[in-house]
Amino acid sequence: MSAGFTVMIHQLFGDNSETVKAIKESIGKTAKKITCSGDALRIYFDDKYLSIIDDGQSCCEDRYLHTDDDLEYYVGSKILDFELLEAPDVASEYGEHEVMFLHVKTDRGVFTIETHNEHNGYYGGFVIEARIYDAD
Repeated sequence: MSAGFTVMIHQLFGDNSETVKAIKESIGKTAKKITCSGDALRIYFDDKYLSIIDDGQSCCEDRYLHTDDDLEYYVGSKILDFELLEAPDVASEYGEHEVMFLHVKTDRGVFTIETHNEHNGYYGGFVIEARIYDAD
């Protein structure tokens, strides 16, 4: 596993062993289904799925995930790595809001998930967490 996501987690948030464990467990697995809803990226494997969220919600924020990529194209691909990248702020109703990119590297290429944090200026930042769950 390359250092991408794991190093960023440690640099930004300290030791988050549950997230590191979930990411490591996902490397090398084949994606059977991939979804990106408003609050989570989910990558389904044979009997489990990886869920990645921004769990930093504070009082007056609106956090959500978005992608313009065709996630169906990556179904059947092998997960190689994850990387968090800073992104430029974007205009919003209250001025600018923060964005961070999550690159998911696969053997078919990279897809990008944007995590957005719209806030009133008193809050900010991101708390990206990953967990493995049993598939329904």
